[in-house]
Amino acid sequence: MPAPIQTLTTVAEARAFVASERAAGRRIALVPTMGALHEGHLALVRAAREHADTVIASVFVNPMQFGPHEDLERYPRSPEADTAQLVVLGAEAVFMPEVAEMYPDGRSATVVTAGHLGTVLEGRSRPGHFDGVLTVVTKLLSIVQPDVAVFGEKDAQQLFLVRRMVRDLNLPLEIVSVPTVRERDGLAMSSRNALLTAGERQDALALSRALEAAGAAADRGVEAMLAAAQAVFQADSGVQLDYLAVVDPATFAPASDDHHGSAQVLVAARVGAVRLIDNAVVTLP
Repeated sequence: MPAPIQTLTTVAEARAFVASERAAGRRIALVPTMGALHEGHLALVRAAREHADTVIASVFVNPMQFGPHEDLERYPRSPEADTAQLVVLGAEAVFMPEVAEMYPDGRSATVVTAGHLGTVLEGRSRPGHFDGVLTVVTKLLSIVQPDVAVFGEKDAQQLFLVRRMVRDLNLPLEIVSVPTVRERDGLAMSSRNALLTAGERQDALALSRALEAAGAAADRGVEAMLAAAQAVFQADSGVQLDYLAVVDPATFAPASDDHHGSAQVLVAARVGAVRLIDNAVVTLP
């Protein structure tokens, strides 16, 4: 029978729980999520278990990272199902604060800014998004003070910015990343997939197909990769491409056409009313 899970709803409860675990000499991992958990999230929880004695998952739909015309109200929420899945995986606690608990003044007056990289790619399409992400991640790290925090590689730009923030601010923890978990047909798992109709679900496969096409063209350079991926989207009228880019994973700067070694292909597109992102790392010979 699975062990009971602690459901923490206030900052004080979370800190008290962490203090008791620390007093027992346990190493703590945090898995930040926005809920509507799927296998991709559960892979993060499993990875957290490999790095710590106590696993805490946070479930919080952060309004600061949504723009005025984005899907905050439509974003899937399933707190009971999320807790049940965390129980099965043996997580020791779930932190589920209300918005008023995290932002008692309505919005944080102090914001952690992502700088220039927060204004390109995802940041260009979603102004202020990464400032909201980094602010809430900083708050969660401050509340839980984990030894390790686990993030998925699907949100590549977010992962890069979180790692950089932890390094820049000398935060005393390790960031662990987990590869993107995909459906059998290649679609990257996302909570937003639940909002797709059956037809849109098929159209959404264009994202993973475009990444595969880019990888197949890697031996001909960056421009050929972009052209191959573009061709996939041009053949699918059900997908509206937002951006397609190839970057250097070490800097997230655009990769030049003579780039060699590891490169990351990033894509964002709208399928119906749902916006999806994906990425893949390829090697240019």
